[in-house]
Amino acid sequence: MYFNEKILFGKNDEYDAYILPKMVNRHGIISGASGSGKTITLKVLAESFSEAGIPSIVIDVKGDLSGMCEAGTMNENISDRIEKLNLKDFNLRKFPTEFWDLYGNGIPIRTTISKLGPKLLSRMLDLTDVQEGVLTIIFKIAEDENLELVDLKDLRSMLTYVLNKRQDYSVNYGNITSQSVGAIQRGILTLEEENINSFFGKPELDIRDFIHFDSETGNGYINIIDSTTLFKYPTLYSTMLVWILNELYSIMPEVGDLPKPKLVFFIDEAHLIFSNMPNHMIKQIIQIVKLIRSKGIGLYFISQSPSDIPDEILSELGNRIQHVLRYYTKNDEKAINAAANSFRENDKFNTKEAISTLATGEALTSTQNEDGQISIVEKVTILPPQSKIGTIDDITRKNVIYNSRFYEKYKNLENIDSAFDKISNMKDDKKEIDKTKNSKSKKNSETKLEKAVDKLTNQTMSTLGRKIGNSIWKNLFK
Repeated sequence: MYFNEKILFGKNDEYDAYILPKMVNRHGIISGASGSGKTITLKVLAESFSEAGIPSIVIDVKGDLSGMCEAGTMNENISDRIEKLNLKDFNLRKFPTEFWDLYGNGIPIRTTISKLGPKLLSRMLDLTDVQEGVLTIIFKIAEDENLELVDLKDLRSMLTYVLNKRQDYSVNYGNITSQSVGAIQRGILTLEEENINSFFGKPELDIRDFIHFDSETGNGYINIIDSTTLFKYPTLYSTMLVWILNELYSIMPEVGDLPKPKLVFFIDEAHLIFSNMPNHMIKQIIQIVKLIRSKGIGLYFISQSPSDIPDEILSELGNRIQHVLRYYTKNDEKAINAAANSFRENDKFNTKEAISTLATGEALTSTQNEDGQISIVEKVTILPPQSKIGTIDDITRKNVIYNSRFYEKYKNLENIDSAFDKISNMKDDKKEIDKTKNSKSKKNSETKLEKAVDKLTNQTMSTLGRKIGNSIWKNLFK
């Protein structure tokens, strides 16, 4: 709830857990075991940010965040929590929502191969360092020769084009081996089997379209990216998250500390970003996390344990909500210790013990005050969400999608002259030139043959004529 210019998300009998709007861009983390209440906490924060006039991007991996476009229904659990927390002015309501998707279950999200870049594409294709180097050369040649790589068809065409001319290109760009090109081609086939073609094309997503507001209430839109299909492919899923992060960092201007951020990005299943991610990319992500708040962007990581997040990023997360962590193994104990050590101690309870005994819907929390100082840890109950808990039907989803002002902008693919078309035209031109050369050569050959035949005929007729003439002359004067 947005109440008294504070983003209230949890309470106990003596304490209100809230985030000040100006501290939202100090980033945050929501962690806890499966079934501990992380999704509800995410919903409550996204709703509260919306009420405060802060748009957000929410990754929906299970489909159960879609209910934010509908008002919630009062039930015994919600009623009991409202009474327990003594919530005043709590209203069940819907929030302005947009649905986006790579696979057709929302407004299309697209980018181009050129815009994605060789590093992220190498991650998608699961390439080695050497193969990534060759792909980087392919991108550079495409850029230098004004061959735009829009989709996978363009990339495949470009690979064949460069491979056929690799002797010429290797001098200026570096070694291009058929083995590396073959590996890239195989990676493309795998991507196509995962039906990722729809991610590439134009018009490409303008990341600034996530920043918009309800014209009547001024509430920020909650942009839900449906990832129920994408999540089946962890590498693609994590690459998309990094791509969005890169886009936000690259496009958004520097604004410094604002009274409230321009946008919040909730990064669900964040551990997937950092597992098997190349070190150079992790370093890049760390750098972005450190600097992006000055661009008016808040990042909130959702994962099972704080230990899923690199320490350099964890130290940047000023707002923390920790749900229960269960203790089964030595590794679980380490995770609980790490989570407990990330909080400032409260003399009223044992932090480590509390983390392992929290009930569903309860959390330990710590946020920053006006001066940026981190509060001591508090044990609270998370507020109930105001919107519908759970999924929505297809008709409701389609109505929201088709009524969006962005649907018309992105629904149809643009046809443009890209690398595939230009390379095809080059081949056609070459065929025409070869055909013309062959035709001229044939004509020249025919002309030479005709001349030779004529000359031989003339010589033959001349010799024959002389013989006949001599014979007639001899018979006349015999």
